[in-house]
Amino acid sequence: MKTLRLTCMILITFVLSLFQLATQAQDSVNFPTIGEVVRLDPRLDELIDKDAKIQVLSSGFDWSEGPVWIGDAKDGYLLFSDIPKNSVMKWKEGVGASLFLKPSGYTGVVKYGGEPGSNGLLLDQKGRLVSCEHGDRRVSVLTKDGGKRTLVDNYMGKRLNSPNDGVYKSNGDLYFTDPPYGLPNRYDDPRRELDFCGVYRLAKDGTLTLLTKEMTRPNGITFSPDEKTLYVAQSDPKAAIWKAFPVNEDGTLEKGKILYDATSAVGKLPGLPDGMKTDLKGNIFATGPGGCYVFTPSGDLLGRISTGERTANCAWGGDGSTLYLTADTYLVRIPTKTKGRIGAAK
Repeated sequence: MKTLRLTCMILITFVLSLFQLATQAQDSVNFPTIGEVVRLDPRLDELIDKDAKIQVLSSGFDWSEGPVWIGDAKDGYLLFSDIPKNSVMKWKEGVGASLFLKPSGYTGVVKYGGEPGSNGLLLDQKGRLVSCEHGDRRVSVLTKDGGKRTLVDNYMGKRLNSPNDGVYKSNGDLYFTDPPYGLPNRYDDPRRELDFCGVYRLAKDGTLTLLTKEMTRPNGITFSPDEKTLYVAQSDPKAAIWKAFPVNEDGTLEKGKILYDATSAVGKLPGLPDGMKTDLKGNIFATGPGGCYVFTPSGDLLGRISTGERTANCAWGGDGSTLYLTADTYLVRIPTKTKGRIGAAK
């Protein structure tokens, strides 16, 4: 009996090792697949091929988030956060996943909750890595020589909650969200110094402006291609929505309008509204309950890239036509028939 149990344990370990090798040391194109594409409107066929599969590129992460593509299609790679592990990971075709940066979002000396690391990652106009950091409650930039600089960590002298995600405008202004998810006790944490969750603009000259505090849990954020609309996700289970904010010429926002309301899907499908990107035609790829939603610029739901997992964020990579998604413990991707902008803000 002991011999049988030992044999079973060896077999299980062997199978798990094979899966680990398949998803981490990737020297082939035979990736496992998960989920499905849920088609709700025939217009989705213009964006995602009927035979497109969701490929699992790597796995074993605690909570993957904030992907960003670095470089060109041939020699580029993807960076993404593993928030609980306070790490930024690197994935490269034919190589797999490896540690890129640790610590990524918390440099303190005592334990700091379950999500201390970096969240959203993006590139500034100089191509430098910018991080929304939970534990250190700041937005930082990784300088050329390897050190980090704080771009912003307070509003009117009060510490930010925990910057979550950001997007650059073409003029170099950074727009970012500040919900409480990085605080150990989140909304009720005694360390909170602000009594609201804001959407901010950090101007190129360093001026910080509160744009709106009307959203209870602002999360993912992106611009329309013409930058006349700012989209912001709200990861509140009681109001799981995406809003569209008209952008004024001075960079401030008009009152937001609901683009789509997914509250009825909360609890029935895994996840909440989170990270998102637009393609060059203005279609919106937004993670939410059940995967990644695909909207037209007017808010028509065309379908959903259903990973079957809590899907946190997405990014265009390669030549701009591949959509990479961070889905709980997984990093996945799907080829599309459209393209989004990759690289540094222009």
